[in-house]
Amino acid sequence: MKYLYNPPLIVKAVFNEFYWETVNDRILLTFDDGPNPETTEKILIALDELKIKALFFCVGSNIGLYPDLTKAIISSGHAVGNHTFNHKVITKFRDVDFINEIERFNKIMKQDYSVDVKYFRPPHGKINLSSKKFIKPIKMKCVMWNLLTYDYKNDFKKVKFAVDKYLKQNSIVVLHDSRKSKDIIIDSIKYIAEAAHKQGYRFGEPHECLS
Repeated sequence: MKYLYNPPLIVKAVFNEFYWETVNDRILLTFDDGPNPETTEKILIALDELKIKALFFCVGSNIGLYPDLTKAIISSGHAVGNHTFNHKVITKFRDVDFINEIERFNKIMKQDYSVDVKYFRPPHGKINLSSKKFIKPIKMKCVMWNLLTYDYKNDFKKVKFAVDKYLKQNSIVVLHDSRKSKDIIIDSIKYIAEAAHKQGYRFGEPHECLS
């Protein structure tokens, strides 16, 4: 699937068992690729100030490198999702390799943090009909989006364009807990919060947005 601010209806129809929007008309913020020492703490502070609970799609290898940041995400009341162990594109996997990536991640979260991971997002959002078949058996909620902010381009104007054009009351918003977005991530979060407030939208927590 090609990167799009809001994927086309035909894609959502083919992969209709995935979450493309929230179920409760609340906005859900999601952060991919962390934890990251250049961004995670700043993101957590901003979210706390705004009283927003988010879903962090972390990479297993990063969790191994930065356990204190992982603990901070959890202790702040946010949810952790599975973004595979090594952030590899799943469309290139065999079934067994995919299952290994998922299980390695979930095992670390259970053993080291007592967290049962409920949510999965494929790296780069890349999926095809083959990957659809082996996502189903893992029995996790596959969370996509209807608002990709392009914050990883590190260009705040692109984020503003995306938010102004595509933010809805049921948006699942993709941001990045990554050095790629480190210069604009806080401004991006605040801009989304302000835009939502102006339009009378409210933010939800992962468990209620993806029930």
